[in-house]
Amino acid sequence: MAQQTENIFETAEAEARIQQLRGEIQTASDAYYLNDAPVMSDAAYDSLMRELIALEAEYPQFQDPNSPSVRVGGGVAQQFSEVTHESKMYSLDNAMNFEELDAWINKVVTEVGYFPELCLELKIDGLSIALTYSQNNLVRAATRGDGTVGEDVTANINYVSDVPKTISLAGSQRFEDSAKTSELRGETYMPKFSFEKLNAEAKATNEQIEIQHLKQKKEKIFANPRNAAAGSLRQKDPLVTRDRNLQTFMYSIANQDDVEVSSQFELLSWLKECGFHVNPDVTLAKSIEEVHAFCKACLDKRDALDYDIDGVVVKVNDFALQDKMGFTSRAPKWAIAYKFPPEEKTTILKDITVQVGRTGVLTPVAELEPVTIAGSVVSRATLHNEDEVLRKDVRIGDTVIVHKAGDVIPEVVGPILKLRPDGAKQWQMVEKCPACGSTVVRRQDEVAHRCISIECPAQRLEKLKFWASREAMDIESLGSEIIAALIDEDLVKNYADFYRLKVSQVQQLQTQRKNKDGLPVPVGEKNATKICENIEKSKDNNLDRVINGLGIPGIGKNLARDLSFKFASIDDLMGASVEQLASIEGVGSVLAKEIVDFFAVPANKHVISELKSLGVKMLSKNASADAGDLPLSGKTFVLTGTLVETGMGRDEASDKLRQLGAKVTSSVSKNTSFVVAGENAGSKRDKALSLGVPVLSESDLVYILGNRALPTV
Repeated sequence: MAQQTENIFETAEAEARIQQLRGEIQTASDAYYLNDAPVMSDAAYDSLMRELIALEAEYPQFQDPNSPSVRVGGGVAQQFSEVTHESKMYSLDNAMNFEELDAWINKVVTEVGYFPELCLELKIDGLSIALTYSQNNLVRAATRGDGTVGEDVTANINYVSDVPKTISLAGSQRFEDSAKTSELRGETYMPKFSFEKLNAEAKATNEQIEIQHLKQKKEKIFANPRNAAAGSLRQKDPLVTRDRNLQTFMYSIANQDDVEVSSQFELLSWLKECGFHVNPDVTLAKSIEEVHAFCKACLDKRDALDYDIDGVVVKVNDFALQDKMGFTSRAPKWAIAYKFPPEEKTTILKDITVQVGRTGVLTPVAELEPVTIAGSVVSRATLHNEDEVLRKDVRIGDTVIVHKAGDVIPEVVGPILKLRPDGAKQWQMVEKCPACGSTVVRRQDEVAHRCISIECPAQRLEKLKFWASREAMDIESLGSEIIAALIDEDLVKNYADFYRLKVSQVQQLQTQRKNKDGLPVPVGEKNATKICENIEKSKDNNLDRVINGLGIPGIGKNLARDLSFKFASIDDLMGASVEQLASIEGVGSVLAKEIVDFFAVPANKHVISELKSLGVKMLSKNASADAGDLPLSGKTFVLTGTLVETGMGRDEASDKLRQLGAKVTSSVSKNTSFVVAGENAGSKRDKALSLGVPVLSESDLVYILGNRALPTV
């Protein structure tokens, strides 16, 4: 029974991880395909996708036809009409190294029975496009979209100069039926020089907007040529597309029976006869050695090309074999993309600055001599944390290696020691927060340095959001949108400022909603009144919510509740010594010092003083003058399963046990006094029985809470 319960627990964890992965992949996919603004590297995306595919294979009960693992590409933006493709436009599976590529080739050899001829093509880093021709004339163009339905970009593709409006006579003679409608496919891309020119012009325009304080939207700076191509093709105004100098490489057809060819290599020749732009770097391979040689040669000349590539596509050449091998739900079995390793460049590390994140974490950032990597100019790169800087021995003045595989923020690989100049300066983490000047701290169990000031402007939004959240002060209607607007209007800088707000101030705030004229809708008097009433109500919250809301490093909801049983007020907690705090179960000497350090920060003491003066109670309804006299003092309880008879949740029942002096923990050990098992109790009940820990029923719990005493066993 214990093993079965453990398996159920593992299965629940797997389901949660699968759902998390699907959400992260979908977010990244939307950013990449719909918004032309990548939020993670190709390598990171591929890693998440591989983990998802592996988990779905191990736990088939959680397979979903809408999972990103079985869908293709992105979606369809609302500004374009939908186009259904003649047949599905698939993605490609990836090989991240020669070992994985060889494994795929060997699998093909095993299935076919011999080494088939392979067609090798460059993998263009652009936007997939489908061109439909009827009676040899271009009638429609669409993006890949989700593989089944794409976006109609016909008006824009007409301004891509190398797309033929009519198939040439030489090519049309090889159609099985020249009157038939056929869908041809390829990649739209932006040449590197066009990308650099586009971003340079946008940067110049944005500088003028800032200098002249013009009230107009800034021009978009694209991360790389692929995103520039996607953003240029998916324009509402075709004339914008016209000025972006897009180009294409065509390489496939939706229905191979439409044309008199029998292989991929022949198809490429036919596309060229039709007048399409076909990439010249294509070859046939009859051995793994030939495949490796072509991939290495393409990687060597990658920088010399005037367009971006990120790998080599390897296809079984013969169409009859392709038909035999077929497809998975998202990719052909007869093709794979060998992805190049991250591109590396060298440059000078001019300085190391510190960036303060929204949660107070301080991150060292390398300030670099600008260098172009993977199609975009890089001048900054993360160094993660102080330990990483020391481990890599990176110094100011070093020549460093930087790599970037589509990352938003590239990474410094390390220094070239032979090129280290005399006097290269070692770096140390700052002692004061660059955003607010408060002392920086580092917990013993963390690699990160943090600013723990309540008033740090770099952390303002996240701290204020948490103070108002359900986990902390539970101020209903005071969500992130309202808080962000309050910050923008300079009405709130710290927690105390919430309690100074007036209805007249809140009602004028602009929301993200729009009226029929497209103008922002204000909060309004009714909603503002409700928000202010809820803020006022929060003044009476118990001390544990205040402690949790303050965001003291290392203290969460449960420990905040435990502290509220030990201290009657925030003043008592602030006055506690390291020794007093360390003696509390779950605190210890390290966290005790951090609590003392937090309350020693002048800005934190100031805000707490302001909160008290504005009427926030910060008192405990749970604290007992002498916990040793309580009936459950010295007893440790664990609650598991669903409580039915008591009519309360486990959190509430735990609080009532604590009020009787008990300690309540989440895990069972030999030191546990009792386990209370409700309905559907699982592995904790089984573990208690195996350790000889007494297991109480919910009826026993009702007796304890009603009689303030343990039941007679």
